[in-house]
Amino acid sequence: MYIVTLTYVADLTEIDLALLDHSAWLDINYADGVFLASGRQVPRLGGVIFADGVTRDELDRRLALDPLNKRGLATYVVTQFSPSRTLPKFSSLIPE
Repeated sequence: MYIVTLTYVADLTEIDLALLDHSAWLDINYADGVFLASGRQVPRLGGVIFADGVTRDELDRRLALDPLNKRGLATYVVTQFSPSRTLPKFSSLIPE
């Protein structure tokens, strides 16, 4: 599993103009089951994405296609994470 932290490097006005395209990109990655959760940071400095089921190279390829990335509006930090405990309803996140 990966935790992707996006940090905005542009004015929120520019970010807002790209959000429809960013949302469509998120939809694609949710549709094939790679993205598990996503949302804004609070305060609104960027976002966070939980991803699973792909290699790091594949994740990097997908992140390169994010409109926020393509337009130079955000930077990305990827942290690989291996859950060892969860609430029972999230037990499927624990690798076998």
